Amino acid sequence: MPYTKRDYPDSMKNLDKIVRVKAIDILNAMLKNGYDEGQAIPISISQAKEWAADASDEEKKALSKEDITKHQKTSDSARLQNADVRVSYDQEKEKWSVESEGAKQVDSYYETKKEAVTRAKEIADNRGTSVIKEKKNN
Repeated sequence: MPYTKRDYPDSMKNLDKIVRVKAIDILNAMLKNGYDEGQAIPISISQAKEWAADASDEEKKALSKEDITKHQKTSDSARLQNADVRVSYDQEKEKWSVESEGAKQVDSYYETKKEAVTRAKEIADNRGTSVIKEKKNN
């Protein structure tokens, strides 16, 4: 049974409302894709905080209208759970990116390589995989 805006893990009760709603949304998607709840909760909170810091007012407004309990299982989910995490420099955005090997989109962007590596290690540690670090000119 998915979590809702009224029924969610205790660890989310002190989050700002918009962060909590996004964390519940992410958590439900992760659980639907077979993630362990114990691993999914801290990941969803961390990603929701990052999302809220970068999201536009339109994105935040759209989230409040979304049904955060409905998610479809993605075919890539099992493969990506075991994927290494790559840190590379995006020349176009002029930022460091973090993404799972074989993923269709980037997890996040950072101003410094150090920040990107920290995030990549967090993901890799949760999965039991490795971090692949590229140089800026690759």
